[in-house]
Amino acid sequence: MKHRIVVLGAGYAGAFAAGNLARRLSAADTEITVVNAVPDFVERMRLHQLAIGQDLAFRKLADVFAGTGVRLRLSRVTGVDPERRTVAVTGDDGDGELAYDTLLYALGSSVAHHGVPGVAEYAFDVTGLSSALRLRERLADLGEGGTVLVVGEGLTGIETATEFAEFRPDLSVALAARGELGAWLSPKARRHLRQAFDRFGITVHEHTGIEAVEPTRAIAADGMPIPADVTVWSAGFAVHPIAAASGLEVAETGQIVVDRTMRSVSHPDVYAAGDCAYAIGENGRPLPMSCASAGFTNMQATAAIIARLTGSEVPATGLKYYGNHISLGRRDAIFQMVDGDVRSKSWYLGGRTAARLKSGVLKGAGWGIAHPTFGMPKRKRRLATAPDQAGVKAAA
Repeated sequence: MKHRIVVLGAGYAGAFAAGNLARRLSAADTEITVVNAVPDFVERMRLHQLAIGQDLAFRKLADVFAGTGVRLRLSRVTGVDPERRTVAVTGDDGDGELAYDTLLYALGSSVAHHGVPGVAEYAFDVTGLSSALRLRERLADLGEGGTVLVVGEGLTGIETATEFAEFRPDLSVALAARGELGAWLSPKARRHLRQAFDRFGITVHEHTGIEAVEPTRAIAADGMPIPADVTVWSAGFAVHPIAAASGLEVAETGQIVVDRTMRSVSHPDVYAAGDCAYAIGENGRPLPMSCASAGFTNMQATAAIIARLTGSEVPATGLKYYGNHISLGRRDAIFQMVDGDVRSKSWYLGGRTAARLKSGVLKGAGWGIAHPTFGMPKRKRRLATAPDQAGVKAAA
């Protein structure tokens, strides 16, 4: 019987991991299935562009995995039973169940509401395809002088506010920040960021927590109302509660607690990659939810799965966070390097050069997903006769 590998999610982590596994493992021994809710690969890092009205080309996952041997199941995951080694799914074909021998959990994250009243009912976000399309439709109906409030001063909030202000100068864009705008950047990069906001005419409400969202305004912690025909919520990410409900050991964030090889500490047949993995980086701190972390963790998870199934030594891939790359519209950006303690270094790159570099990163990530087996060793590796024992030996 073939060893059944099931990959949940075909985002930046899951899609590339599935292709990597297919290229490295012999189809005579393994069967790889990817479960994803939508038929397209969604470039999450560009959803703010889609939301404001820019046209993006989507890659069909069926085309991505064509010729790789990977099976694609278009379904939504509704549950995981790690004791029975099954995944419950639902889709156009109804409810079903998939059995696995090895599970790679890569379902990503969604927007975190933080329990703020009105966010679920009235706010928009750019963390998923359906939510970005919903926001796109709303903004298309918003005429000249319409007000947009972006809540959150992180990377998503900054990129969303600047993209909206540049592409739709007819709108009045504002950003609400709990602290100081760009406080985590180096002084020079912070000045660059503020100059960009001034150039776009974006109003910044610093030290302003939002305590409620209403249809046409947001209410700050001090009771001040901020007009907003559209409120875009970008105040953090949250993972789906499926992992916690399944009995897998999770952190307070709901992320699956994994060891250095991305293996669940409670269930050795389960691996996690991307935003849903509570992985400790080389600096001793949890990796942030980001595309870069998705790359690090999926490479480590796939390397560990392949090694344990083939009786090889498990390699350690790098888990070091190098910096932040922030788009400021289409013609400006900031690339901020960080040190081992994730503190911004004094050096940064900004302007058109940084924008071209960010564009290259996005194109490279998209191309890599479209060609998931490119550059991998061509030799297909056979499974060890006793993969469970080999895995224990490799983990020791």
